[in-house]
Parts: sequence; C-alpha cells; structure tokens
Amino acid sequence: MDLFEDDTDDTSGPGDNTPAFSVSDLSGAIKKTIEGEFGRVRVRGEVGRVSRPRSGHLYLDLKDDRSVLSGIIWKGRAATLAQQPEEGMEVIATGKLTTFPGQSKYQMIIEDIAPAGAGALMAMLEKRKAALQAEGLFDAARKRPLPFLPEVIGVVTSPSGAVIRDILHRLRDRFPRKVLVWPVAVQGARCAPDVVAAIRGFNAMTPGGALPRPDLLIVARGGGSIEDLWGFNEEIVARAAADSAIPLISAVGHETDTTLIDFVSDRRAPTPTAAAEMAVPVRLELKAGLDQMGARISRALTTGLAQRDQRLRDLGRALPQAESLLQGPRQRLDYLGERLPGALKSAAGRKRVQLADAALRPALLTRAIGEQRRRLVVLAARLDPALQRRVADARQTVARQRLVAPDTNRAKDRLAVVLQRLSDRATRDIERRRARLDAMDRVRESVGYKETLRRGYAVVRGDGAVVTRTDGVTTARSIEIEFADGRITVNGDPQGKLF
Repeated sequence: MDLFEDDTDDTSGPGDNTPAFSVSDLSGAIKKTIEGEFGRVRVRGEVGRVSRPRSGHLYLDLKDDRSVLSGIIWKGRAATLAQQPEEGMEVIATGKLTTFPGQSKYQMIIEDIAPAGAGALMAMLEKRKAALQAEGLFDAARKRPLPFLPEVIGVVTSPSGAVIRDILHRLRDRFPRKVLVWPVAVQGARCAPDVVAAIRGFNAMTPGGALPRPDLLIVARGGGSIEDLWGFNEEIVARAAADSAIPLISAVGHETDTTLIDFVSDRRAPTPTAAAEMAVPVRLELKAGLDQMGARISRALTTGLAQRDQRLRDLGRALPQAESLLQGPRQRLDYLGERLPGALKSAAGRKRVQLADAALRPALLTRAIGEQRRRLVVLAARLDPALQRRVADARQTVARQRLVAPDTNRAKDRLAVVLQRLSDRATRDIERRRARLDAMDRVRESVGYKETLRRGYAVVRGDGAVVTRTDGVTTARSIEIEFADGRITVNGDPQGKLF
C-alpha cells in the first residue's frame, strides 16, 4: 500500500525500509478506509451515556454486553427525531461510521434512531411512568373536579380528523357550548411540542377577555398503534397536563389505549365522544329534573297548606262556641236589668231622706252662726299676741343682720353665684323643654291630618260636623270642604238640597 513517499529515511534502522507516517496522515488513511469499507450501516444496541451540550448536538453511546460504540446526532437532525433516545433504551441506529482524529477513536454519525420494537417502547414508557409516579403527578389528590357546566371548552386535536366532528356533534346533542379548537399534530415529531404549546396557550388566555380562557380542556385523538400515540407519552406532554390550571380531560386513543397523559389528567375518557359526554350534562335531562323538582315543590306546598288548614280546623273545633261565651253575660245582664228599677227607687228614697234631714231650718242656721262667732272670738283673742311675737322676731332678725354687716358683701357674692347657677340651670332646662316641645310638635304635625291634606286628600264637614258617609252629605244644609290651601263652603236651598 503505497500512499506516501518516504522522505525520512534517517529515522529507519539498518535494513528497515518500512515508511514512517505522520500522525495526521495515518489518521486520515484510517478515516478513508473505515468510511469506504462500511459506508451506511444499521446498528442495534442499548443506549448508554446521553449528553446534550449547549451546541444542540446529541452525543450518546451504543453498547452491548461486550463493546461500546460512540455516536453523535447533529443538531438539525436531533430536533426532528420522533423519539428522543434515553439511557437504557434498546434502539436501532442508522448512519455511517467515521473517525474522530482528535481522540483516535471511531464513531457513528447517526441519521435516524428508533426503538427496537414495541418491547423497547413499553420498557421506556414504564420507566417514565415510574419516574412521574414517584414525583406524585398521578396522585388522586391533585386531580380537580370538572366544572358542572363550562361556558367555554378548549379542544386540543387535529382540525381535519373525525375526532373534532364527533366532539362537536356530541356537545350539540347534549348541551351546546362555545368551543375553541387549537389545531395540533396528533402524531409524529411535532405532536408533543404542539400539544404542550396548546395546553400552555389555553392557560395563558385572560378570563373574560376578547377570546375567553376555556373553563375545561379536552386533549383528544383517535386510536392507533403505540408508535402513533407516542407523542402523548412524552414527558413534556405529561408535565404540561399536570401543570394546567384548567381542568383537563384526556381522550387519546380507544378504550384499551393508555398513554402518560391519561394518568396526569384530571379525568380520562375512553373515547373522544365520551369526553364530550363528561364535559357537559344532558340539557333535556336537566330540564326534566327541574320540572320534576318544581312539581315536588308544588306538591309539598299544597300538602303543607292542606295540613295547616286541617290543623286550624281542628283547633277551631276545640274552641268554645260564641253563643256559649255570651250566655253567662247575657243572663247576668237580664238579672241586673230586672233589679235596676227597684234599686233606682230605693236609692231615690235614701237621697230624699238625706235631703229632708239637711233642709235649711232657722234653728240650724242660728246654731251654725253661733259656732262660727265663738270660733271667730277665739281667733281674734289669739291674733294680737301672735302679731306681737312676730314683730319681736322681726326686730331680733334685723338686729342680728346689723351685727354681721361686714359679711354682707361676701354673702351677696355667694348669693350672686347661686343665683347665676340657678339662672343657668333654669335656662338650660327651659331650652331642653323647648326642644322637646318642638320635637313633639313636629311629630304632631307629621301625624296630623294636614299632612294628609297635602297628599291630595280633603276633609268634608256637614253643618260643622265631619262627614264620613254619603247620607251625611245629602241631609246637610251646608257643606264645607277643607283642602291643604284653604276651605270652600257649599250652601243648599231652603228644602235642604245642595245646589
């Protein structure tokens, strides 16, 4: 194999004609040999170490029980993979072999990588499921109740499939609601990112805005193989569903299909049609239930009134009759009425005797006058000593007042203070009584008949008396009508008829 000319013979030993390669030349020769010999290959193995640096490229190891093969997936290709490789996953990688001279190793440039059959996918799914369950994302305590009757329902699904038509048709039959559809890819590489963006987009909407935030979310897709449904097994989808502030129903696949989003959602529906049935009640059933409850209320009211009416009649029968209550007083009245004439005659007789005894006789008058004269003489005799004692007491009082003349000014001051206090107290008392009188007068005015006149009424008087019936008007000679602002008088003719 003559690839290079030997220009470094000075390093060869005696009798050795083997050419000496530079490190770069040898690495390049090995690279050409490996790439030309193997070209495009498919390798089956278990994913070992997985590294995702900031450059976006994906580095991993493919291994079996005896060897390890380094692999690299360039940034542009890594973003389009249907399933991202994970450690412990058995895969089949397609690409070409090459070398990396910087580390004297060979590696595989991977163009496509896929799980090695359904068994590998299920193993990876079980691993993800166990990890999420350990975090508590499957706990029943995290699941929220669905709204009884949501105003707006958000549906995350393909806009062109039969799923959205089934959901809309079922909602229209049960209870029509507003529906917002967020179109997504339901399989392939774009499925998981689209579903995550839809769930987060619905949660980011403003409640009551121009485009209102849904009260309930439905993530739906028809049936398919595990590969078709794999986008709903991605960890990012499960976490987005778990973080949703809006209650979420998962309706992915048929009844026997199970994905990770089913475990983290608030409710799992076996089919998209069943999800629509969970979302809203049946309008006709609600109406029938309301009619039934209204009928029960009416029957309860009727029965209650009937029972109370019967109770009232029973209590009424237990009461004594009006005639029996009046029999005793009527008998007593009859008895007293019979005794009344005799009692009047007896009382008149007694009064007559008393009047005869108290008649004005001269002897009685003379005796009374004599008694009054004797009483007057006794009083006249007592009057003069009493006047003298009164004058003496007055003189002594004046003398005492002259002796204490120096204290007169102080007494006057105290008297002035007392008089001022009495005056202030009397003034306050008068003001308080005047205020109370004014308040009572206002109350009197408010309940008086003049306030009633101001509201449009009038007082009718016939011959000076208030008239409350029509016959009082027809028999009166003059009628006076009082309004709020004055009175008018209507006179009748000599026969008593009003003009």
